[in-house]
Amino acid sequence: MFTADEFVAALHQAGVTHVVGLPDSTLGEWFPAIDQSPQLTLVSVCREGEAWAVAAGLHVGGAAPVVLIQCTGLFESGDSLRNAIHDYGLPLFGIIGYRSYLNQSVLPGDTARLFTEPILKAWQLDTILIDTPDKKPLLIEHYHTCRDQQRPGIALIAEGRV
Repeated sequence: MFTADEFVAALHQAGVTHVVGLPDSTLGEWFPAIDQSPQLTLVSVCREGEAWAVAAGLHVGGAAPVVLIQCTGLFESGDSLRNAIHDYGLPLFGIIGYRSYLNQSVLPGDTARLFTEPILKAWQLDTILIDTPDKKPLLIEHYHTCRDQQRPGIALIAEGRV
């Protein structure tokens, strides 16, 4: 969906300072460009649940982090996310790779697609879906809206090849 350079430029424009995450086969293509950016600090984690805790600490310390993980990692990290955004009330922002979204006809049995949006809705997270190139500007817009209103948010980035 995004090239690495487009993604890094969007993060710069949004004012993001740190990207906390764990690469998957799609989002991982962006990690070298993120790491090479002088305006961003890439913080790699071992498990997705760590990403929300690290982002929480960065936020409390005055940084503007985003969490960058795939939807299956979102499932794994649910308790950490719930704790940070609901118990502590932190306005964290996640950019979540929506596994196989663009491959529905090729991978019809992928349950990641079945559970991703209902889980985000259950966690009461303001979520946008970027599934076509014309929706790329929504990433920055949604990030700014969430930051301005001091509330958490999620941008789902469609993954897959059709």
